[in-house]
Amino acid sequence: MVDGSRRLRRALLSVSDKTGLVELAAGLHGHGVELVSTGGTAAALAAAGFAVRDVATLTGFPEMMDGRVKTLHPGVHGGLLARRDDPNHMRALADAGMVEIDLLVSNLYPFEAAQRAGAAPDTMIETIDIGGPAMIRAAAKNHASVAVLVEPGAYAPFLAALDEGAGTTTLPLRRRLAAEAFARTAAYDAAVSAWMAAAEGDAMPPRQSRAGARAAVQRYGENPHQRAAFYRTNPSRPGVATAVQHQGKALSWNNINDTDAAFELVAEFAPEAGPAVAIIKHANPCGVARAQTQAAAWQAAFDTDRLSAFGGIVAFNTPLEGETAALMRDIFTEVVIAPGASRAAHEALADRANLRLLTTDALPDPAAPGQTWRDVAGGYLLQDRDCGQIGGEDLTTVTARAPTDAERRYLLCAGRVAKHTKSNAIVFARDGATVGIGAGQMSRVDSAAIAVQKAVRMADSLGQTTPMTEGAVLASDAVFPFADGLQAAIDAGARAVIQPGGSVRDAEVIAAADAAGIAMVFTGMRHFRH
Repeated sequence: MVDGSRRLRRALLSVSDKTGLVELAAGLHGHGVELVSTGGTAAALAAAGFAVRDVATLTGFPEMMDGRVKTLHPGVHGGLLARRDDPNHMRALADAGMVEIDLLVSNLYPFEAAQRAGAAPDTMIETIDIGGPAMIRAAAKNHASVAVLVEPGAYAPFLAALDEGAGTTTLPLRRRLAAEAFARTAAYDAAVSAWMAAAEGDAMPPRQSRAGARAAVQRYGENPHQRAAFYRTNPSRPGVATAVQHQGKALSWNNINDTDAAFELVAEFAPEAGPAVAIIKHANPCGVARAQTQAAAWQAAFDTDRLSAFGGIVAFNTPLEGETAALMRDIFTEVVIAPGASRAAHEALADRANLRLLTTDALPDPAAPGQTWRDVAGGYLLQDRDCGQIGGEDLTTVTARAPTDAERRYLLCAGRVAKHTKSNAIVFARDGATVGIGAGQMSRVDSAAIAVQKAVRMADSLGQTTPMTEGAVLASDAVFPFADGLQAAIDAGARAVIQPGGSVRDAEVIAAADAAGIAMVFTGMRHFRH
């Protein structure tokens, strides 16, 4: 046939997920395709009124060992693997009394779903599919003649192509389906191997794989000359990957990256302690605040750095309220993400066509374990997610003056923001809100200077004569290697400092703090973010 087209005569269907099965069978039946099936799939097709040939007629054996063995047989794999253009293959098939299988429809046992549900080890083992991956790989290998479908979402496009080809499949179609099939079995094996490694307590096994399901192809990546796509890997962690988008155009690569940074930051602030808001630009916070009301928190975060907030990402730890949305509507904002939104909030933002509004069912747990990846030339780096938490009991006062209760609260808040700010990070905060942030500098002194500069600029724009850093607290993501960085904070009016401690010059830094009469606490935990 032209362009590798093949007439579809026989299909083997063996699926765990029955979604779309009846519609697929109807389409195949309409083209005169013989249906061969197994177990529950055969029962579902028969119940829908289709004539179904049991796979046992191909193998000569019934299902055995509780279904562990049913398709692992030459009668199945010969029909999938026989090369139609090789007379020896076709002769061997005929001599053995086997028949050709032109289409395999198989989705795998729901291993990933069982894992997310926290199934017991014995259940997990029984959910490891053996026959399915073997058949899928066989069909995909022989895509010169055989088509393979591994996801219900592929059924409708396949039937449309089958209709267009008058019951035939083309080589380009089969080749694309084969690539999808191999990707699915690779992802499945990656999930199984990761689960088994975790069961052994090995977070960094000798071989590591990662897999994801493509959620969207994007116009471009960080820059217009870069191709990009978005993949989902963990549907159990609330965030940008699981959010519902209510309005606005498709999210860009940078939108997704920044929205993730914003939501992970604001999740550090427990909703029961009050509403919090984080405004992010280029993966760094412009302003973060917690207040008695959501509207007040938004205003305080916005007033940290109104200039940088233009075109930013805004994340909330509580459902978006109408009053807050009304305050935001005239500020150019790329994305808003929150664990819900009121009808009034939807209405307030509905006419902002360029604003993307996302909602989730919950906040991500900042203390939950996980891993992060980063590619390098020739490999990648794998590490635990920075889920370290610092509470009041972790603070060690190292200066003559101890922080007041209010200062301790603000120090902890500033520390949470510094954790999510590119190093070297300096964060000034006062009254539960940031007032100056310096990020991503090669020198901690420069970060402090930038934070102060931003605070002075905002004070001027708000008509305040006193610098916003006066009487504030300061957080540093890592140690002060010299007293000069601390001195910059002192000169700006900081009254209390939180830092990890552990520098060889800690004594020098503590002496500078004591000389200025400020309080300083050590946490013993560094939060570099590169």
